[in-house]
Amino acid sequence: MFLKPENFRHSAFMEGVKDAAPQAPGVAAWGLMTGVAMMNSGMSVLESIAMTLFVYAGSSQLAAIPLIAVGAPAWVILATGFCVNLRFMVFSLHLRPYFMHLPRFERMMHGYLTADLSYVLFTRRFPKPADDAETQLVQTAFLAGNTCIVWVSWMVASFFGIFLANIIPSNWGLGFAGTLCLVGIFCSLASTKMRFFTATVAAVTAIAAYALPLKLNIVLAIVVAVMFSMSLERLQKPTGQST
Repeated sequence: MFLKPENFRHSAFMEGVKDAAPQAPGVAAWGLMTGVAMMNSGMSVLESIAMTLFVYAGSSQLAAIPLIAVGAPAWVILATGFCVNLRFMVFSLHLRPYFMHLPRFERMMHGYLTADLSYVLFTRRFPKPADDAETQLVQTAFLAGNTCIVWVSWMVASFFGIFLANIIPSNWGLGFAGTLCLVGIFCSLASTKMRFFTATVAAVTAIAAYALPLKLNIVLAIVVAVMFSMSLERLQKPTGQST
């Protein structure tokens, strides 16, 4: 990954891997369908691989693919990608104090590898930059582990999408990828019985009310799930209080 070996040997590296691992299926789902979308847009295998490796920005890729397919001017494609990825400038400004002690090339590699998910998980784990060298190494190793699993999940899935584009039905589209992504997020967030129950109630309600117009089944599912969970919390509070 072009990062210092001590990052990979430090125990914080595996902590970063474990922290991002539950979200890996969702990342892979988007990567898979982005690979399929690139091939279905008329891009060659070589072009798709190059875009996956060098761009490595799902939202930017998905914004650029339709423009490439219709033959839009290069400056339009580049401007679109730039605008979509403006948020990474904010991320970089925020992370700058954490990593200014590193050589420029290593900072650039962290910038390339850091995605939205990695930024959120890292800043949640480390609200403030470290003042001593040992803690700085912990933070750097944690981010390296976090970004590595996200990068590997995206790359492997994207390559599968590129090489299996003719097998995967094109009508699955990005909506299917979104469903897989949400399933991955659900698996990582349903960490308690209450959360699992609430999500199950919402899913059952949405399916049962699927015939409602204007996607109102989703709204109904949210309302029903919130009401059920709030009712259960009220019932559980008296037994959980020690007053």
